[in-house]
Amino acid sequence: MKTTTLLILLFTVFSVLAQDKFKTNSAVINFEASVPFFEEVKAVNRSVLIVLEPKTSKFICTVIIKDFHFKLDLMQEHFNENYLESHRYPKAVFKGKIVKFDMEDINEIEKEYLIKGKLAIHGKSKEVEVKAFIKKVKDGIQIVSDFPISVSDFNIQIPQKIGSKIAMTANTDLIGVIRNEEEILLTYK
Repeated sequence: MKTTTLLILLFTVFSVLAQDKFKTNSAVINFEASVPFFEEVKAVNRSVLIVLEPKTSKFICTVIIKDFHFKLDLMQEHFNENYLESHRYPKAVFKGKIVKFDMEDINEIEKEYLIKGKLAIHGKSKEVEVKAFIKKVKDGIQIVSDFPISVSDFNIQIPQKIGSKIAMTANTDLIGVIRNEEEILLTYK
């Protein structure tokens, strides 16, 4: 009897805690640093972790650098070994808060929000503000954002002979559908 009561209590506590977070580990970041008349510099990462805590408006996005995939293997090798040094700096992390976020305001109509926080890439951090478009979708909450990343802000060295072939500001966009952890648990039972 005590064991059953304890299990029910633990499940209830876990369920209440799980409601406080929405997450996914399959968000997508597209990265582009192409310049006209040269080889396209594009990559995609389909394993991005996003966590949202609605009560505190806390937003975290974690990206494993080696999970970016380029069309050309050599480009991917240079990206990881020479520029972002993924062996030394394996991930990029954005931690911030969504300004004026209220879960009750989220519906099927896309709303624009501002996320203020700190972006850490290549061992350097920078305070940033990014716009995000958030709405409710069938599978959860969709977050879409795009923002520029300047290589100089994060001490990423591009050799001079290649500098004219790569944009010094990379365009990145994020899209993810986050779900309540409790809903995820119920789906898999």
